[in-house]
Amino acid sequence: MIALPPMRATLAWLLLLAGCAAFPPADPPARPPPPEIAAQFRPGPANDSFTMDDGAVLPVRAWLPAGPPRGVILALHGFNDSRDAWELPAPAFTAAFTDAGYALFAPDQRGFGGAPGRGHWPGVDRLVDDAANAAAILRARYPATALVLMGESMGGAVLMALQAGPRAVAADRVVLLAPAVWDRGAMNPLMRAALWLGATIAPDLTLGASNVPMHITPSDNEAALARLWRDPLTIHRTSLASLRGLVDLMDTAQAAAAGQRPPTLLLYGGADDMVPPAPMRQAFAALPAGDRRAFYPGMHHLLLRDLGRAGPIADILAFIADAGAPLPSGADHHAQDWILSQAE
Repeated sequence: MIALPPMRATLAWLLLLAGCAAFPPADPPARPPPPEIAAQFRPGPANDSFTMDDGAVLPVRAWLPAGPPRGVILALHGFNDSRDAWELPAPAFTAAFTDAGYALFAPDQRGFGGAPGRGHWPGVDRLVDDAANAAAILRARYPATALVLMGESMGGAVLMALQAGPRAVAADRVVLLAPAVWDRGAMNPLMRAALWLGATIAPDLTLGASNVPMHITPSDNEAALARLWRDPLTIHRTSLASLRGLVDLMDTAQAAAAGQRPPTLLLYGGADDMVPPAPMRQAFAALPAGDRRAFYPGMHHLLLRDLGRAGPIADILAFIADAGAPLPSGADHHAQDWILSQAE
């Protein structure tokens, strides 16, 4: 562990809140990734779009199965990420079954990727409203098809806020991938004070990886991290105002955990160094009894980009097919063990 002066350490934790996109991979691959991986890292054109209730147009990247979809997935990316976040897992969903796979639609959320207001925090309510609008658009396009809401990190927090609020969507399944639930209550006083002071005095000040000598590991997949870092849609510098907005969202998501509507599946990795264990345990415990929990001891924050992503993907597919079925990887049993071990 690197010993950092108090203010430097506080900046490090504030940048950690901004998500992995603020950090380059520590050791970018010296050679191009293997062809079977490189094939998934092709440019991410906006081959669709969603028009919101205020007229804003969000670019959308879509992956479609060969035949009529078995279900439709609305996939929301994390902070500073984009619609390209789903490149690796999407083919597994579209080709999940021989008769029909799932259609996956991934919009750039407001303020991120190529969406309006890039680099500016749009507000918790706006993100939630956009998610509700996107779900309504997919419901209208596919009225007789199962709808799945899936969100990673910040995207998961947006879905938690949505599903516990007045605009909750009648989704068939909800999947939360390491949702951002690191609320102020779980932060130390110095961190809260530094965030408040910085965002009040200099809200437009931006921070990037060069500000802090700190290494985190959002995934063990170096090729995926290199792709994330080099993607032109990725945001690399984060304003203090956006950090404060992200924490506002995390406060809302944590408070919304008890109000989630089954069937919901929450997934978390034991090597996640972006959302600490304590607030995630709190969210695990607060979920309604009918919701599902999955824990992956050796996996990182970006579960569907890790080298071991086949396990979580198989679990998600099993949950979508039957919300009450045991998860193939046994991650539901690992979750029970993890909760018990942390309670000791």
